[in-house]
Amino acid sequence: MEIITGAGAWAQPAAGAANDWVEQLKVPDLSVGTYCIPAGGVDDQSPHTEDEIYVVTRGRARIVAASGETEVGPGAVIFVPAGEEHRFVDITEDLALLVVFGPAYGSRGGSRA
Repeated sequence: MEIITGAGAWAQPAAGAANDWVEQLKVPDLSVGTYCIPAGGVDDQSPHTEDEIYVVTRGRARIVAASGETEVGPGAVIFVPAGEEHRFVDITEDLALLVVFGPAYGSRGGSRA
């Protein structure tokens, strides 16, 4: 067992950075991290080579993906299959996301939060 401290907690991106990504746990079959985008910020991620689940822990935005789009807020759980183009837009409140990748982030090559 392991307690993953800080997973899903808001972190202000470093000066000049559009967002903040921190991976808190990585094992071969999955990884867990936190992705934060400030209100009015830009989500500049590229599609991932791994399946992904987002859990919104703070903030409000809209997620736009090849398969559709919807408003999200605290408690929303979003599944994005590997390779699907997606991004968060219209970020009206500082957005913090608990992110789970399966298999682990970057294990198939080409991933970027």
